Formats: sequence, C-alpha cells, structure tokens
Amino acid sequence: MTPFTLCMLTCLAGGLLSVGAAAIVAVHFGPLLLSRLISYAVGALLGAAFLEILPHALEASGDAGQTSALVLGGVLLFFLLEKLVLWHHGPHAIHGHAEDGHSDDGHRRSGMLVMLGDSFHNFVDGLVIAAAFAESVPLGLITAAAIIAHEIPQELGDFVVLLNAGYSRRRALAFNLLSSLAMAAGALLAHLALPSLRAAVPVLLALACASMLYVAAAGLMPGLHRRTRLGATVEQSVLIAAGVLSIGGAHYLVEQAGFL
Repeated sequence: MTPFTLCMLTCLAGGLLSVGAAAIVAVHFGPLLLSRLISYAVGALLGAAFLEILPHALEASGDAGQTSALVLGGVLLFFLLEKLVLWHHGPHAIHGHAEDGHSDDGHRRSGMLVMLGDSFHNFVDGLVIAAAFAESVPLGLITAAAIIAHEIPQELGDFVVLLNAGYSRRRALAFNLLSSLAMAAGALLAHLALPSLRAAVPVLLALACASMLYVAAAGLMPGLHRRTRLGATVEQSVLIAAGVLSIGGAHYLVEQAGFL
C-alpha cells in the first residue's frame, strides 16, 4: 500500500471515527439535556477556536497582526453572509420568531456557519496529515491520531449545534459526515499541489476560527441569556467550562502520549 493510499484511508476512517463517536454520545441524550448542551457547544467552539485553530494559524502565518486581521475580517464576512440570507428570505426571517424568542432561520444559519467553519478546519487537517505522510508513514499515522483525538469533542459540539438548529439526528449526522470529507479533500489536494496550497493554510485556519467565534458569540450565547436564574447561570458556566476543557484536555493527553 502506497503512502498516499494509506493517507487517504486514514483521513476517511478518521473523519468517520470522530463523527461517529460524537454522534453516539449525542444520540443517547434526551431533548431537554441536548438543549442544555448548547452551553457545552459554546465552550467546545470557543476552545477549538482559541486553543487549537488560532495558535495553529499564528504558527502557520508567523504574523500575529495579519492573522488577527484575517480573523476579524472573517467575523465581518460571516456577519455579511448572514445578512444576505436575511435579505434573501425577506422580512419574516427577521421578525418571524419561534416560541422561544429566536427564529428558526436564525438557528439554521448558525448550523450552516458552524459546518462551514468545520469544513475549513477539516480541510486544513487533511493538508497537515498529507504533509506528515509525505515525510514518513509513521509520522503521518501519529499526526492523524493526534488530529482525530482533537476532533471528537469538537464534532460533539457541532452535532449539538445542528440539532439545536432544528435538523433531525439523521440530517445532522449526514452534514457532519459531509463536513468530515473535507479532510480527505484536503489530503488529496495536498498530494497534488502541496507547495502552492501551503500559503492558503493561515487564511483557511483564520476563517475557521472566525466562523466558530461568530457562531458561539452571535448565534448561541444570546439564547443562553434567556435563562437568568442563578442555578441556570451556574449550570451554563459549568457546561461552557466543560466544553473548553474537553478541547484543552484532549490536546494535553495527546501531548503527554507523545503524539505532538
């Protein structure tokens, strides 16, 4: 088996494993608990953005100012994209609210944006895995194992966001699986044209970071403020912290195991 074939099989299997593990956990929660796990999703998105994607973007670009500008531009870009969706759907998309005070379209936009950001992230992961396999097969396998370990808590957060957006469990799983294919696409393009794609890695990472920040801050956090009781606030804070720690903890465990 050639290193390229092994790389592609690893990317496909890794994507399926991370999405499948997250889906198994999410499927066993009831609707009430899933609604509360939105707080966990906020933490997972913020943790992925600040602890994983942004550091890698800074390392890839070597220019903190440029990367910060790209993230800022990405946030504004996703704001404008959401505005375009609102204009396309007309006034009912702005004024039509569900019983909980948020429009169904608003939830669906959050779901689409988080999937867009996750696809960017998975695409870059595929580039990284392919670059590692180009050096050696053992390095490629180790790198893929580290990336998959990081993906599981993030995919769980994405899955919860899609369920909250009104997607069925089957459709949420299908979208997550589709997003996971971006890893294999990144590996394939890296194999074909790795040198020319390296320059785009910081931009793709910055956009992935921006999308997760925008969804967490603009799409999910406002809904958490509807529950104002002290107990609800404590619960939300604990779950947000759990989401952040799941990302940070996965990174720490992988480092301790010698994968990074």
